[in-house]
Amino acid sequence: MGFVIAVSGKGGTGKTTFSALAVDYLKRTTGKAVLAVDADSNANLDQALGTRAEKTIGAVREDLTENVSRMPAGMSKEVWVETMLRQALVEEKGFDLISMGRPEGPGCYCYLNNIFRRYLDIMGDQYEYVVMDNEAGMEHLSRRTTRGVDVMFIASDPTVRGVMTALRIRDLARELKLDIRRVALVVSRVKDGLPENLRALADENKLEVAGTVPEDPLISALDEEGRAIVSLPQDSPARLAVEEILGRYVKKGGRK
Repeated sequence: MGFVIAVSGKGGTGKTTFSALAVDYLKRTTGKAVLAVDADSNANLDQALGTRAEKTIGAVREDLTENVSRMPAGMSKEVWVETMLRQALVEEKGFDLISMGRPEGPGCYCYLNNIFRRYLDIMGDQYEYVVMDNEAGMEHLSRRTTRGVDVMFIASDPTVRGVMTALRIRDLARELKLDIRRVALVVSRVKDGLPENLRALADENKLEVAGTVPEDPLISALDEEGRAIVSLPQDSPARLAVEEILGRYVKKGGRK
C-alpha cells in the first residue's frame, strides 16, 4: 500500500477539512492519484472535495445481503462483491473517493466485511497516497479498520477536553497494537498559537504536536454556502497551515 494518512478526533475539530485539504495538496504537489476514504458514518468528505458519492460501502453491503440469491450463475461471491464495490468508487481528476457509509446493522456481516477489507487493501496498493477521514471518536479503531497507517493526525479543538480525547485515541491505538507508525496532534481553530496549557498537556503525555490550524472565517462561509472546502484560496491561512504540516510529515513518492 502507498503512503497512508489517517485523520481522527472528536466531532467538530476540523478533521474532514484537514482530510480534504490533504487530498488536494497531494493531488497538486505529487502528480499522483490519491485515494480518499471516507470512513466516517456521518459522511461528508465528498462535499468537502466538491464531488458526490452516490453509493457507499454500507449500502452495497445491505444490497448484497438482501439480494444474495440474485448472484449471477457462474460468478464467485468474491468477484460479485468486487464488481458491486466498484460501483461505489467515485473517480475524479487527480483523486478517487470511496465512502464507507453507515455502520453495521443487525445480522452477520463477517464474511462480507472480510471481503471488503481485502478489496480495500487491493485498492490501496494501486495508489501512491491514501487519505482516510475516520469516524469521530474511537469506533473505527475498536473495529480495527485503520491498519497500515504511516501517520495518524488526531484533530482537536483548542480545549483540554479535545486534547484528552486525542490522548485516549492514541492510547487505544497502542492497546490494540494497530500498525500506525506515527501519531501527531493537530489543533484547529486556534486564534493566537497553541495555548501553553495544551502544549504542556501534550508534552507531559508524550503526544507529538504536528502543528496548529488557525481559525479561518472562509471555512465557515464555505460551509454556510454548501461549497467545497478545497475551493479555499491558495493563500488561505487554514490551507497554508495544513500544507505546512503535510510538507513535514508526508514522504513525496509514497512509502519507502
